[in-house]
Amino acid sequence: MVIVISSAVSLMLCSIFSSTLYGVISLNMGIVPLFVAILYGGYKSGLPLATLYITFYFIFTEEYSVSGLLLHTGILMVPVLFFTSASFLKVPLKEKIHRIMICLLPAMLLVIVSPIFLMGNLHIYSMTSIFIMTFYLFISLFCGAMIIYLIEFSFERLLLREQIMGMSEKYLREEDKLQQLMDVAPLCMVSFNGNREVTSINEMMMNLFKMKNPSLTKDDVIGYSVSLFTDLVEKDAIEFQISQALKGMIMEHELTHSDSGIYYTNASPLTNSFTSEIIGAVLVIQDITELERLRSELGNMERLSLVGQMAASITHEIRNPMAVVRGFLQLMNEKSPSSLDHYYRIVMEELDRANGIINDFLSLAQNRVTEKEDYNLHKIIHELSPLLWADANLRGQSIELELEEIMPDLRLNAKEIKQLILNLARNAMEAMNDKGQLTLQTKMNLKSIELIVKDTGPGIPQSKIEKLFVPFFTTKDQGTGLGLVLCMSIVERHKGKIAVHSEEGVGTIFTVSFPRDSTLVKLIPEIESLN
Repeated sequence: MVIVISSAVSLMLCSIFSSTLYGVISLNMGIVPLFVAILYGGYKSGLPLATLYITFYFIFTEEYSVSGLLLHTGILMVPVLFFTSASFLKVPLKEKIHRIMICLLPAMLLVIVSPIFLMGNLHIYSMTSIFIMTFYLFISLFCGAMIIYLIEFSFERLLLREQIMGMSEKYLREEDKLQQLMDVAPLCMVSFNGNREVTSINEMMMNLFKMKNPSLTKDDVIGYSVSLFTDLVEKDAIEFQISQALKGMIMEHELTHSDSGIYYTNASPLTNSFTSEIIGAVLVIQDITELERLRSELGNMERLSLVGQMAASITHEIRNPMAVVRGFLQLMNEKSPSSLDHYYRIVMEELDRANGIINDFLSLAQNRVTEKEDYNLHKIIHELSPLLWADANLRGQSIELELEEIMPDLRLNAKEIKQLILNLARNAMEAMNDKGQLTLQTKMNLKSIELIVKDTGPGIPQSKIEKLFVPFFTTKDQGTGLGLVLCMSIVERHKGKIAVHSEEGVGTIFTVSFPRDSTLVKLIPEIESLN
């Protein structure tokens, strides 16, 4: 389109400033842009331009004729140009120049020899006129060749510019993609050039740098020497690894320690894939502080597990002689005077307490797989109710049950859930004085079923709530500190959660949440209709 418009403007200008030699030979360079436009645009652009050129001929020529139109405008070469234009764009530059010159030469020769055809006059062809006409012919051919060269040169520059822009965009996309890959990698990475200046850095490494200077940004790091930042880990070790990498050596992972943590460091050279020249280095740092901590905790857990297994075996063996001792104490009590009953009772109570501690400890130490079956939580509560009411009556306390009207079955171990409810209920009753009230409540939520044990005791200070589930921590004078730990263990084996809310002077609430099975959603419409 640019070529066609430019040719149209050139045709108009050439027609306006056209002249004649000796009043006979037309001097109009409009043939050149016309031929160029036809060769590049084909018949779709050539026909309108040829029509425009013919129109300009009749407008700006004082004495025009049909024969003059055919000889002076080069119209006779237009069919040849249409035929040539089909393959013109595919040929190289030299071939294009040859074609435009081959097409221009006969057209310009017709212009030069037109006086012979129009007037039969040979007297105008003197040495001077022949030189002028030869120069005019040469200038026409030269202009046609130069226009083709300039067009092709412009096309080449434009194509090269587009290629460079495409490569730049592709480079920027790839650079952005690489930066995103570096940022999401769980490694600290930074690259350097041959002068040890930072060229790129990921977010993990920036976070490591920010431990020293929180206001640091990437602009503050890129382009600066790495020596400003390497004292974050171990400066000498990092400097040595980078220097070796810049010499082409791949350093193995090295474990380094600092005040901020434990790290694996590794430096590798960056090379030009074409020349194998070393152009920089990349430093990779892996923070393994948390991994080392977990590994240490795992080792401690394995040792504690071994100790627990040994302790469980020992306590199991202790329980047997304790049973024998208790039996003989009962036999001796029967044959001893009644004045000693008080002492025998104290000894046997302490033996029973010790046996209870052993039983709780064994329950915790036995890391057994819990066998569960479909069981109703309300059924377990009703089975325990007589025992709990009897215990409450002895203490002068009351129990209130607030149970949901409909309770679906859950995957439970009935024996362990009974133990859980008994432990929580008895802890609550022991915390209350006379006339205290224990409330057992159940709630069914969208994702869980809750068992709530509420008392009206003095409450637990906030500082002690956090330690309630720590083994051997107790708020009772005669407590073992294992009851709530056992409750936590039972709840976890049922994939549930236990929470405590207490207010001093008001009471304490233990909430146990059991996860609901997805099939229980079918009961929601029935529950909503009852409500």
